[in-house]
Amino acid sequence: MLIGGILIFLAGSLLCGFAWSMMSLVLFRLLQGLGAGAIQPVTMTIIGDLFKLEERGRVQGAMATVWATSAVVGPLAGGIIVDTFSWAWIFWINLPIGIVSIIAFMIFLKEDVAHKKARIDYLGSVLFSISIVALLVMLTETEASAWILLSLFAVFVVAGLFFLAQERRAPEPIISIALWSRRLIATSNAATLLAGMALIGLSTILPIYVQGVLGRSPVVAGFTLTMLIVGWPLAVMLSSRFYRAFGIRRTLRVGSLLFPFGACFLLFLTPESSPVLAGAGSFFMGFGMGLISLTSIVLVQDSVEWSMRGSATASIIFARSLGNTLGATVLGAILNAGISHYASGETAAALHKALNQPTGLSALAADPAIRSIFDAALHWSFWGVVVVAVLTFFTTWLIPVGHRKTREEPAVAGEAASH
Repeated sequence: MLIGGILIFLAGSLLCGFAWSMMSLVLFRLLQGLGAGAIQPVTMTIIGDLFKLEERGRVQGAMATVWATSAVVGPLAGGIIVDTFSWAWIFWINLPIGIVSIIAFMIFLKEDVAHKKARIDYLGSVLFSISIVALLVMLTETEASAWILLSLFAVFVVAGLFFLAQERRAPEPIISIALWSRRLIATSNAATLLAGMALIGLSTILPIYVQGVLGRSPVVAGFTLTMLIVGWPLAVMLSSRFYRAFGIRRTLRVGSLLFPFGACFLLFLTPESSPVLAGAGSFFMGFGMGLISLTSIVLVQDSVEWSMRGSATASIIFARSLGNTLGATVLGAILNAGISHYASGETAAALHKALNQPTGLSALAADPAIRSIFDAALHWSFWGVVVVAVLTFFTTWLIPVGHRKTREEPAVAGEAASH
């Protein structure tokens, strides 16, 4: 399964480099995403199977370090590749790395499991896609006529109901209703979905504000998001100490409190603010998300039998991805609503045009009137991030976390730190 996902990802990467239009690039990126979707949950599941609780902190700590490093180095490397070679090499550079990975897995990963024929729930996948696409279009096309919006809402509801019915009777559903109905899994997935919505909003809206309102360079805007990337793995590395000192319940709830605490920093941003304020909010949100994410995964994995561990892990990844999709759409719609509220006619058109141009954000910061309108509109999105972060906080308190005995906490910390 893992090697198959890597092969699909590499095929998508290869085709992306040969893309001849934006539509072809989107389709090939879709193929690439299908492969990536198989890699992450399977990797987490394999680590959960191969390593004991006390060993997983070290292994997943190394993975978190790789993730954080790649998130920082990746954009810089991409810029160097585009300036030095061709844009296609942004995708083709994955090929040698992927081939080496496949060879390493074939040599070092030894499995001893009973294989069985899987039945893919194609109908469930189609129904789910129709329902989610209808929802996303409805949220983005807010200026459409009422009957179009009602039609989209009807498609969303009807397809969603058919999807739930299909999942109840499918032999191997893409979303196990029985699994998701467990309180621990349902609340963990809900918290992860909401956290994913807030984080994608932060990573989308904050750089726009730093460039378009504060008038800073893309490098400074990237710095504010780098603090998010610093906070997340730092929480992973310190988690074992937190668990030993405070226990899993208190650590989870403090982490859930840091999430909206960091989001509230966004509300205090003004055109005269320092980017340090934005970076501080980004850091606290990343630190809180690190504790929420790692604890959710370990609790979910620990709550199911071995045969369901892959499905349970995939449910967390799915919830986070769905949250990212919904968050980008919802908060983007809030931004558009804010622009429509504070501006009209040529001013609104100028704002939308500036957002769609590479150098448009710097032009916004140079015009005080438009800059003020953009500041007010973006604060609508900031309030959206805060509301979702607060909902995340309350949802994490619904996760049934039992008190652990002191002697068990180091093992639990190792497990939690691994994610």
